[in-house]
Amino acid sequence: MTLNKIATLLLSVLLLTASTALAEEMRCPRIVSQAPYITKSLQWLGLEQCIVGVSRYDTLDLPRTGGLLDPDADMIALLHPDLLITSNWNSAENAAQLASQETRVLRLDGFGSMAEVEENLRQIGRATHLPHSDERVARFHQQWQDAAHSIHGNGSRVLLLSSCSGSAYSFGKQRWLSELFTEAGFINVETVPTIRSINSGAEIPTLNALIDQLHPDLLFIFERDLTPQCALIKPKRPIRIITLDGEKFLHPAPIVLEGLSELAQHQSEWQD
Repeated sequence: MTLNKIATLLLSVLLLTASTALAEEMRCPRIVSQAPYITKSLQWLGLEQCIVGVSRYDTLDLPRTGGLLDPDADMIALLHPDLLITSNWNSAENAAQLASQETRVLRLDGFGSMAEVEENLRQIGRATHLPHSDERVARFHQQWQDAAHSIHGNGSRVLLLSSCSGSAYSFGKQRWLSELFTEAGFINVETVPTIRSINSGAEIPTLNALIDQLHPDLLFIFERDLTPQCALIKPKRPIRIITLDGEKFLHPAPIVLEGLSELAQHQSEWQD
């Protein structure tokens, strides 16, 4: 083969590669994500490069489009998204008002169970025509199940608390986080089905009162470090407090795999 033919062949390969990459880029829809858990799901699916706008609570350096309940309609319109992904906390009517005729709206659930987290991934995959997305979701299901079952909670009674301060809340059994810890062998003692707010106006106004009523063995707090307010936790009977990185747990998205890995590193704290 002559040098000219080799050069021509190489050029053809380069042009084909470039055109394929361009085609892939052209098929990437312009996505606005209205919540961090949606953004994290998009990132796990390899669609971060498609995101053109995110909520005010996200960390990506992209235009801000408000929140779930107070979206910035003007900014969303300026971004000309092909796909607007929000939560079903936002009514279908309100979501439709944010979209132009060229924009599709996808409303996700995800807070009730891990099955809903998986369904979110399926819906995003189908809405973006992502190849093999169902197979990826199936792998995720097996991954989180295996990771949870490798942790031996030994039936320890637990409370799952968002924080020690501010608008703290406890997760009930009808939340994805409770399901993760149940699969890991713990017993969530919270009696409220979904979320219990802990504040001065609530039925149980303080964390100490909640602990004294439900008698958990462990308190998991989803903050990286114990805050000064955590020192005020002084129930009638001693309780072991374990802090975990909330960024890995408090989003119903595949980042919980990192959370389960972190949880596994703390096993000695309840097994000794």
